[in-house]
Amino acid sequence: MDSTAFSSLAASRHSVRDFLPDPIASDVLDSILEDVSNAPSWSNTRPYMLALASGEQADRLRSAYVEAWKKWLAQMAKDKNADANGPTEGLPDGDYEGWRPYPDELRARSVDLGKKLYGHLDIGREDRERRNALSRRNYEAFGAPIIGFVFVRGDFMPWAAMDAGLMLQTLFLSAKVRGVDSCPLGLLSFWRSPVDAEFDVPEDYKLLTGFALGYASDAHINSFAAPRPKIGLIVSKK
Repeated sequence: MDSTAFSSLAASRHSVRDFLPDPIASDVLDSILEDVSNAPSWSNTRPYMLALASGEQADRLRSAYVEAWKKWLAQMAKDKNADANGPTEGLPDGDYEGWRPYPDELRARSVDLGKKLYGHLDIGREDRERRNALSRRNYEAFGAPIIGFVFVRGDFMPWAAMDAGLMLQTLFLSAKVRGVDSCPLGLLSFWRSPVDAEFDVPEDYKLLTGFALGYASDAHINSFAAPRPKIGLIVSKK
């Protein structure tokens, strides 16, 4: 295999934030999922499952997630400490507390990304209406024809999460080589109930993340790509 071909493929894939409604042909999706079976796995355990929604089911999920998000916004407006005060209607009911504060080092990277994205879209810091509109698009999976959900064995962490990451990157690259774009959607893991209403998820599996698959539109937002810093290397003691 030409090494430059892989490098070009990896560099060309980025998170798309506005999709065309065009469906992904079943044979294309089948080929992507076939490639996923080649992802490496800890002791070949493959402790993950996918749930894929399209058509009316995907639309129901979009509506359910937007409603949950709107209730959360309303609750947070009433009580700034709502998350810390325990379960309340509208608050996230996901398996993992993804909405908790990031460690300082990681938060700095996230803040930098947010500034660059909002700057690309000319959304000011105080423009709450446009910021909320962009947040809402996350819960709508940016209009993608396929919304995916990654479930992992909760009793096999962290290896299950590691394997799921390897699997999802394999899926994204397989999709890209076929002209299909993608976007990981960690925010969809904040709520579990919309997915449970649509899928019969095995008891031992926890919702790790969502993702979107489809074809990028020519919207301005899709010309944005996140910075890609070099991987950090730990210095040897000797």
